[in-house]
Formats: sequence, C-alpha cells, structure tokens
Amino acid sequence: MDVALYSHYEEEVRPCIDLIDHLRSLGLEKDLSLPAIAVIGDQSSGKSSVLEALSGVSLPRGTGIVTRCPLELKLKNVKEKDVWTGFITYNNHRQELTDPSEVEQEIRIAQDIIAGKGVGISHELISLQIEASNVPDLTLIDLPGIARVAVGKQPLNIGDQIKQLIKSFIEKQETINLVVVPCNVDIATTEALKMAQEVDPSGERTVGILTKPDLVDKGTEKTVVEIIQNQVVELKKGYIVVKCRGQQDINEKLTLRRALEKEKVFFEEHQHFRFLIDEGKASIPCLAKRLTSELVDHIKITSNSVGLLVMTAVAIVFPPFSPVQCDLKNNVCAYERMYRGRELPGFTNYKTFEAIIKQQVCRLEQPAMLKLKNITEIVHESFMAIALHNFNGVPNLLKASKMKMEELKKKQERHAVSQLRIQFKLEDIVYSQDSNYSDNLELKATEEYREQTPDQNSLTSKMSTSKSKEESIQEMSTHVDTYYKIMSDRLADQVPLIIRYYMMQEFASNLQVQMLELLQNRQQIEEYLEEEKTIAEKRRTLKNKLDRLSKAQVHLLDLLKRKVFRRDLRKGRGEARQRD
Repeated sequence: MDVALYSHYEEEVRPCIDLIDHLRSLGLEKDLSLPAIAVIGDQSSGKSSVLEALSGVSLPRGTGIVTRCPLELKLKNVKEKDVWTGFITYNNHRQELTDPSEVEQEIRIAQDIIAGKGVGISHELISLQIEASNVPDLTLIDLPGIARVAVGKQPLNIGDQIKQLIKSFIEKQETINLVVVPCNVDIATTEALKMAQEVDPSGERTVGILTKPDLVDKGTEKTVVEIIQNQVVELKKGYIVVKCRGQQDINEKLTLRRALEKEKVFFEEHQHFRFLIDEGKASIPCLAKRLTSELVDHIKITSNSVGLLVMTAVAIVFPPFSPVQCDLKNNVCAYERMYRGRELPGFTNYKTFEAIIKQQVCRLEQPAMLKLKNITEIVHESFMAIALHNFNGVPNLLKASKMKMEELKKKQERHAVSQLRIQFKLEDIVYSQDSNYSDNLELKATEEYREQTPDQNSLTSKMSTSKSKEESIQEMSTHVDTYYKIMSDRLADQVPLIIRYYMMQEFASNLQVQMLELLQNRQQIEEYLEEEKTIAEKRRTLKNKLDRLSKAQVHLLDLLKRKVFRRDLRKGRGEARQRD
C-alpha cells in the first residue's frame, strides 16, 4: 500500500493506538474494556482474506475451524521503505519474526500450545505485531469463524463455545464490530450479523464488510449496491465492499501486492460497482483508511474511559504520591474540556452511561408499539360496533363502511408507528438541557443523601475521579436514574399523545369525511341503501299489514260514522213525534 495513504494519520493516530496497545499489554483488558476492532464472520466468509490484505501476511487457512484463539493483530506503519519486523507473543513467550512467510506457521504453533492440538478453542490471546511500510496504523482482533455444526472430532457444542467467545468481545461497548459477509449470500441470514445486531441493535458500532463481489450472479448486482447504500440492513457505520485473493489466486501464488492491483482494476472496470470507490465504499485501501479513522474516533468518543485508563496506567508506572500526580489532575481536566463535546455535566464514564440509556430506550420501544396495537384494535372494534348497530339493515353500506374503516385503520396505524419510531430515534440521542439535568441530578443526589448513613454521606458528597468500584457504580446509578426520569417523563406524555392523535382524533375526523363522501356518491347511493332481502321482505310484510290495518281503520270509522248517523237520525225522529 502507498505510505502516503496513512502518513497524515501519524501524529493523531499512533499515540492513541499505542496507548491502547500498551494498556492491553499490561493486562488491563481483563479489568477494563479497551477500544478495539473485533473481526467476526461465518466460516468461509472471506475473513482471513480481508485480514491478509490489511496485514500483508498470510494467515492460517483451511477447512473447519482455523482460528482457534483470539488473534490480536497490531499493525504499525513505518516511513522507511522495504522494512518489515514482526513479533508474536503468547503465554509470556515473545518471539521475533524476520520474514512475513514465518507468520502462518508460528500462529499455528501458538494455537497448538494454547488450545492443544486438534480442534479445541481457547479464550487466551495471541498477539502479532507487524511494523512495515505497507500496512495501516491499525489494531484488529481476529476471532474464530462461526460454526453451525460439529464436524469430525469437534465437540458437539463447538458452535456454542465459539459464540460465547465471540460474544465476550463484541458485547463490550468499547468494541467496533467488523462483520464480514460474502456478497453471494443472503445478508439477513448470516449468523455473524445476527450476533452483532443482538449486542448492538442500533448498529452504532458495527461496520459491514462485503467480500467476494466477483462471485455475484449476474442481475443481482443491484441488490449488493442497495446493501452497501444501507437500504437493506441498516448499519449507522455503513458497509464497504472488497475483493481479496481467492483460493485459485493463492494456488497461483498471486502476491498480496498484485492482488491489490487486481482489486483496483476490478472495481474501476465494473459497470455497477465503479462509483463506490469514489464514495470510499470499495477496496482494501478504503477499508484500511476507514477502519483507522473509526478506531481513533471510537477512542475519542470513549474519552472519559480512556482518561481513567491513563490514570490507571500512570498509577502502575509511577510509585504512589509521585509529584507527577499533581499535574495529572490538571491534564485530565484539560483532556475532558477538549473532548467532552455533547456529554452532560458530571461524568467519569459517559460512554457507559450512554450505552445503558440507549438499551433502556430500546426496551421501551416494544411496549409502546404493543400499546399502540392494542388501542388501535379497541378503536377499530368500537367503530365497527357502531357501524353494525346503525347499518345492520343495509349490508352494502355496512360492507363499504367496514372497508373504509379497515383502510383508514392501516393508514393511521402506519402514521402512528412512523411517528413513534421517530420519537424513539430522537430519544436515542441522549439529551437534556444542562440546567434541567443538573437540577434533577441535584434533587436525586439530595434524596439519596437523606437515605444514607453519615459514613455513606461523606463518600457521596465527593465527585472524585478516583473512585472505588462501589462508588462508581453508585454514581452511575444516580446519573442513570436521573436521566431515565427525564426521558420517561417525556415519553409518558409523548407516546399517548401520538396514539391519541393518530388513532382517535384523526381517525374519527377522517372517517367522518370519508363516510360523507361515500353517501354523496349519487351513482352508488341506491346500491348502498338497498336493504337486505329478509329485511325488505319483513318491511313489505309489515307495510301490507299497515295497509290492511289502515283500510280496516277507515272502514271501521265509516261504520262508526254511519252508526252514529243512524242513531242521531232515530233520536231526531223520536223527538219530532213527541212534539206532535
């Protein structure tokens, strides 16, 4: 690779990566999570080819489980041309390597010593350091490929063992997950991406690497482009596609340098993929540059954690009460002012706090969606009952009304779901006015102060940068509880408002308009108002009865009139006779 591609990173990149590598070498990884890039993929996904292309050395290949221990690959770019030095370290053993061809065999030997000869795996780390002019400034952790079925002498639960090993790395919030997926498989079914989504549901610390673009069936290139453009499975850090050496290239002894040249030609001449290079989404050089940038950015984001790690490292190097510690506090304060950015006030580990809050936001979204669905069904059933009660005798109008309500329900539910998702995406941005947050934090701290004993009060009255584990947990709990109350208060109002507006207020208003439009259709109004046959028959029968009753009433009245007339006539004649 061209040295100029990475030289402009040297001043910014190298100190950060060297610090993390040094802390990991001191064994702090067991106690503190250090920023890292973990590489995962299903078996035969092309993971080894990607790492070979980045490191410039051949790694163990073969069928079944090849990577049996986590491999820390520390790459350091040097300015001198044609320089290559390497070291492999494991189990307190450190060995210098003088040629890239030695790497593959030494890794196999190290794996046999740590995990035993055969097919077993181990959580112990093998560290491989390479300094050369053709590598990027980057540290990666290669993990075993995901196996679904035990083969040969493999343990029956080998798949679970590998997943547990992978999860122990990728679940840490400080880890960027590099998921390697072949272009010629359904990305949604890959186990590696599924595992990454389980520990990083928002996709904030996952990068997708698509391999084997030359094996894509003709006509399916558009699907690959859609994946890279983040239109299929969304990852906030996006995707990059690369073309590495295949088995045939290795058999033909194609060098890694020549493979990079072939990759460049492939993308530049490809009808569907050529524009991806200009967008920085294709080729190994683009991947190296992107990963280096991602790692440094990730270290900066976890600045408060790194500040704590710096303090820990200094405490190990320098004896207690060293004069250096007097200036250390000021340096940490300056570091926090420089990189604090969007953090809320008063934190020693903002990234952990942010991760906890985002997990809570994810957990609240499903109950909100369930509540929306329940209320939608209640409203829909209520309107259906009203329609049935009022339009029972006119089936065509009832049917048309039901169709209108069903269409409107789906439309309003889509709007409500979309609005709720936007609301939870907004809540995924951890934010509160500083004054509001500080007031709530002070109120929370005061409540806890009153509940504690005098000895405990003396501890919580301080916000020291060097806290015991219990104090740090207590402080984190206070911050989480404070922000959770602010967030839940917002959601407690906003979620019901969204549901009420879309599923009750706007549903009723739109339904009223549509029903009026329905009845104003002169061409179909007669059909809508046509009664059910049995109802019409009953109506005709009832009408006939009413007609007969009406006629009988008229006849009866006529008879009564005649009877009264005759009576009056007889009465009149009798009175006349008496006068005579």
